[in-house]
Formats: sequence, C-alpha cells, structure tokens
Amino acid sequence: MSKNLFVTGTGTDVGKTYVTGLLLKKMRESGVSAAYYKAAMSGNDRRADGTLCPGDALHVKEASGIRQPLEEMCPYVYERAVSPHLASRTEGNPVRMRCVQAGFEAVCAKYDYVTVEGSGGILCPLRFDEEKLWLSDLIKAFGLGCLLVADAGLGAINAVGLTAFYMREQGIPLKGIILNRYRPGDEMQEDNRNMCEYLTGVKVIACVRDGDTDLDVPADRLAALYA
Repeated sequence: MSKNLFVTGTGTDVGKTYVTGLLLKKMRESGVSAAYYKAAMSGNDRRADGTLCPGDALHVKEASGIRQPLEEMCPYVYERAVSPHLASRTEGNPVRMRCVQAGFEAVCAKYDYVTVEGSGGILCPLRFDEEKLWLSDLIKAFGLGCLLVADAGLGAINAVGLTAFYMREQGIPLKGIILNRYRPGDEMQEDNRNMCEYLTGVKVIACVRDGDTDLDVPADRLAALYA
C-alpha cells in the first residue's frame, strides 16, 4: 500500500503546483516510485484535437521527471479558471466522490508514494449543487495529512494561521509548511517564517526562491511526511 501526502495552499496562485513539482522531483531522485493525483483541475487549455490538457499535471510531470501517464493524474478537468464547483455548472461533469476515490485507489495500488494536490485553498468547494463536496471532505475520506504551501510575503502570518486553525477544527493533520517566493535576508519574510511556526507549532521545512529547481530538504525528511 502506498504512503500518501496532500499538498494544500493558503489560497490560489501561491505556488502549490510549482512546489509539488519540486517535491515529486526530490522523491523520484531518491529512488522511490512516486506519483501525482489531483481530484479536479480548472483553467486548462485545449489541445489541437479539442481535448482539455490538465495543465497542472503536465507541469508536475515535466518538472519532476516522473513517468506516470497524464491520464492517471486527474479525473476532472475543466476549461474555466474558476472553482471546480462553478466550472462544472457550465461545462457539466460535476465531481463525483466515487470516481475520485476510484482513481486515487488505482494510483495508490501502482506507486509507493502518492502526492495529492488540492484546488485553490483548503476551503475550495469541489461540488455545490444537490450534492455538497468540499476539499476537506476528500482529505478526510482519504485519511491524508497535509503539507501547506504559502507565499512568503506580506499576509503570510494571517493566511497560514487561519488555514492551520481550520485544519485543526476539521481534524486534518498539518505535517509541515513550505514558504514560496522566499527572499533570504528579507527581514519581514524571515519574521513571517518564525511567526508561522509559532502560530501553528509546525516547522517550515523549506523556503523556495523564485526559479529554484530543487527543494532544499533531505529526501528522507520529505518521505517521513507521507503516511
């Protein structure tokens, strides 16, 4: 059975996919069988044949060098760059938990370490019609612990603190924090790091600078986050 980890963010565009690519690259280079999974992906472009290309999955695949087929990575792919619950209202094909679960279990059966990426922040609605499905429902159903990605800049303290508080209320384990777009020597960002650790009681395991192509944390420490 695979070991698994969920990557969430403090919001949209904080760099979850970028960091996830670096995370899977590190795991692959350590020699383990690593794979990626995402329940629903919005804001995707169409290929020449008209089909939607799962952009986040493609980025992770190319950045990490994993050989996992794109077709395994994401069961729900939408064109509109909005939350999956809203995209499916106009495009159809709303997220179904049974389908997401089946895809996740299939990936877990083939690979040793599975990294699951969320959509937007921790409060993202995946479906909101006659059925209600939130990202936190999926995380709890899969029994996953989380790695939290946040922008290192102004607002990090509040965003990390509130996300961590919500996760505690939901009974979701927070395993570590990664600060993205980090500038070493920046007084505010270094203070943000200290304050995020103080508020959450969780370590910032890595700080990622713009353009980094490697995650500056030992592979065995990353592997320990998976359960």
